[in-house]
Amino acid sequence: MQSMQYPLNKLRENIASSFPSTTFKVLKEVKINIIKMELSITRPDDWHLHLRDGKLLEAVIPHSAHHFGRAIIMPNLKPPITTTAAAMAYRESILKALPINSGFTPLMTLYLTDSTTPAEIKLAKESGVIYAVKLYPAGATTNSQDGVTDLFGKCMPVIEEMVKHNMPLLVHGEVTSPEVDIFDREKVFIETVLSPLVLKFPQLKVVMEHVTTMDAVKFVESCAEGRIAATVTPQHLVLNRNSLFQGGLQPHNYCLPVLKRETHRQAIVSAVTSGSKRFFLGTDSAPHDRLKKECPCGCAGIYNAPVALAVYAKVFEEAGALDKLEAFTSFNGPDFYGLPRNTSKITLRKTPWKVPESFSYASGHVVPMFAGEMLDWLPSPV
Repeated sequence: MQSMQYPLNKLRENIASSFPSTTFKVLKEVKINIIKMELSITRPDDWHLHLRDGKLLEAVIPHSAHHFGRAIIMPNLKPPITTTAAAMAYRESILKALPINSGFTPLMTLYLTDSTTPAEIKLAKESGVIYAVKLYPAGATTNSQDGVTDLFGKCMPVIEEMVKHNMPLLVHGEVTSPEVDIFDREKVFIETVLSPLVLKFPQLKVVMEHVTTMDAVKFVESCAEGRIAATVTPQHLVLNRNSLFQGGLQPHNYCLPVLKRETHRQAIVSAVTSGSKRFFLGTDSAPHDRLKKECPCGCAGIYNAPVALAVYAKVFEEAGALDKLEAFTSFNGPDFYGLPRNTSKITLRKTPWKVPESFSYASGHVVPMFAGEMLDWLPSPV
């Protein structure tokens, strides 16, 4: 493990602090300002993950299974996962693709459509393997063409059934009206869809997925704790919209919701590092073949599963909030979903490592976030 510079006053603060489940191991060296550090936390979960299917699924699942205990699996395949039977079949495909002796658990979701029925929600709840329903406004992102066109006109009986079964609604929070600027779609969604929905169904549990704006942060913080929460991605914590264009067009930084202004990024960082229970880890890791990213009309999505924990640790360290990292990665999510916290541990070591340029699979290559760059925190199971 490589040594690192660390201010003495910060070291004293860390040693003096009490961390009930987070352990900092500090090893003295000859020079008093040079130390080695590792951080042991409860194994995290990923509350927003895209795994695709077929050979791409087989290629990417080990990266998530290596770091995370569980993951909410998004249902926007082709065709989408709209029924309980399809979700259970997809779950079996994921389990078969896992590395031998993996303890990773996929938590399945249904893709909400205009024609989803309350009976399907009841069936999903009874299955014991489906934990939420995903709302994609039609046309909002990858494989969302089958999404909802009129939430209040066509989906109210389904929402009522979800309330009855305490099943969360996971929202891709963007409107798709062409007259709305792409950088304003989240804000307008909150004003025209999410706020009225929460008022109409105050008992509905909602996760606003991959929040990108200070407007979303303010909305989540204004709602009742335990009813409305948000996932936050690595990319929206460390990148702003300049990252799409610096050094030329950067297709591997293109995702939806699109990266926003620096002021929004700072607001999200402040929210997640504050210790609030309303925000938790959701990578939105979204693999696409390199040729589908580096082309005209390239796909939206950032493949961050191999680097996500390293990026989250960087953000919390820079905010002086490493003592709050474990709650964000490992506690807030299961507590919101009403699931037990993981009991195993994972270690993050302060040691530089280089992100691979790409990962090969049977049909091509997938380029990860920060490909070829150096990161400071290296995760590994205990």
